[in-house]
Parts: sequence; structure tokens; C-alpha cells
Amino acid sequence: MTQDLDFRTGLKDVLPTVFGYIGVGLAFGIVAHTSGISVWLVLAMSLIVYGGSVQFVLASMLAASSPVGAMVASAILIHARMSLMSMTVAPYLKRESTLQNILIGTLLTDETFALSMNKLNVTGHKLRPAWFHAANLTAYLVWAAATVLGALIGTMIPDAKALGLDFAAVAMFIGLLYMQMITDRSKPFLRHLGVVGFVAVALFGLMRVVPGTTAILIATVLGCLFGMGVEKRVQ
Repeated sequence: MTQDLDFRTGLKDVLPTVFGYIGVGLAFGIVAHTSGISVWLVLAMSLIVYGGSVQFVLASMLAASSPVGAMVASAILIHARMSLMSMTVAPYLKRESTLQNILIGTLLTDETFALSMNKLNVTGHKLRPAWFHAANLTAYLVWAAATVLGALIGTMIPDAKALGLDFAAVAMFIGLLYMQMITDRSKPFLRHLGVVGFVAVALFGLMRVVPGTTAILIATVLGCLFGMGVEKRVQ
């Protein structure tokens, strides 16, 4: 990864992440097909919803004939974490236009967010729209293509969940977290590990009293506050 922030560099930087999109996208397409979702609906979900974890949940809810309101509410709660990521990225783009910020925020994902945080380590904490658009658009198009291909492959697999394919998104997020922890040289690894441990314990406790998606959101906010507290104490 270099310090360049042009469109071409964005394409190069996002390429390693693309393999994760392909793997999870194929898994979702297969799971969606075995849940009775058509190829065209898979494509529509990928282009409109554009969220691996949300789409896995929606596929299960569609198969169970859940109410539309419940599906919308679930999607909003699961995607709520993206507002926190967008707020983290926003200060680095405060000199850009509102339109540029909206375009970047609309296609921001866990993967491109993690990529941008790693990029900050080599650019002197600077980001540019051209680099972000390249990473976001590449991820967006690859995800849509992979999910459609997975739905087509799904015709040959009778029971995708028996293969554990619905765990693909979780596995990718674990990989992203690990890469973020080992590449961020601005903070000790043990400090990262401490924050992760705090969030894990908080999530475990919260899931006993509130729904899973709400617990994730609350644990994320608590983790941010805990991390800020640790940083201030160290300084």
C-alpha cells in the first residue's frame, strides 16, 4: 500500500479485499437460492440493500414469510453501525463537497472502512474522494456480480446451510478485524485486544437482555467510548 490517493491506486488497494467479497457473495447467492429467492431478487438486494450481514438475515426472513415491517426494521438496526463508521471517516473529508461525502457514505462498507483506516497509516492521515470512489465502486460491482453468480451456482446445491455457508460473512469480519489490529501501528496490539475483549464481554451480557441487533449497536457504542477513555488515560 502506497501513499498515493488517486483512482488507480484505489483500485489496486481494494483488490485484496475483493476476494473476500467474492467468497461471501457466492455464499450469499447460494443460500438465497436455496431459500427460494430468484436470481433477479438477489441482484436487486445486492444493488439496493448492499450489505452482506443484512442480506443473509433478509434471506432467512423471506424464507419464513416475515412481515415487511420486521424486515425493514431489522435492516435499519443491523446497518446502524454504518453511521458510526461514516462519522469516523467524515473528518478526513471535511474539505470535500456534501455530494462527495454522500456518495462515499452511501457505498461505504465494513471492508472499505477498514481499508481506509489502514490507508491512513501511510498517507499522513489523509483521504481523497478519488481513492474512496475507486474502492467503493469496485467493491459494489464485485459484490453484485458474486451474489448473482452464487445464485446460479445454488441450483446445484440443495442445502447450503448444511455446508455452513451462512457463516461466511462472520468469518470475513473476523479476518478484517485481525488485519486492522495488526496493521494499525499507531496503537499497541494489546490495546486493540483490550477493546475487542471489552466489546465481546459487553455484547455477551447485552444479548441476554436485548435483541441481538440492538445489542450489537449498543456494544459498538460502548466499545467506542471505552476506547476513547483508554486513549485519554494513556495520553
